[in-house]
Amino acid sequence: MNVADLLVDGFGRVREHVHAAVEGLTAEQLRTRLDDGANSIAWLVWHLTRVQDDHVADVAGTEQVWTSQDWLSRFGLPFPAGDTGYGHRPADVEAVRVDEPDLLAGYYDAVHEQTVRYLENLDDEALDRVVDEAWDPPVTLGVRLVSVLDDDIQHAGQAMFVRGVLERRQSS
Repeated sequence: MNVADLLVDGFGRVREHVHAAVEGLTAEQLRTRLDDGANSIAWLVWHLTRVQDDHVADVAGTEQVWTSQDWLSRFGLPFPAGDTGYGHRPADVEAVRVDEPDLLAGYYDAVHEQTVRYLENLDDEALDRVVDEAWDPPVTLGVRLVSVLDDDIQHAGQAMFVRGVLERRQSS
């Protein structure tokens, strides 16, 4: 197994978690927040996908799927095109209203496909390329990709947790 295979496997697991988190949910379940300061499943999945789309497109030198495949219009959210959810307040989380789980899963799948296309061409030496000099130490491609994967896994786990709480409430 090489580094590209390892990263493709990691992002493939995120894809599985995203689908498991949203499949079969209603619009109400997707937007439910466990309390006024909590994130909804819709927001969590939208955000993790936006971050992956933004960061991978940046290092790959490609346009984001969000705009190139017009997911921006499909979602119809009240945010600028470049918004990824960083710094969102509760009112912003509330504004991420998605009626169909397939919209979230479809956007993630499109981002996943672009991510895999990029990763499949990586070799081990590429991971040492500096992609962001705004940090000390500067961020390498390897660190950026692991950071995105880590962020995705955390948010997918949070979405699965919220789903579990909703399912327990429903069965009580």
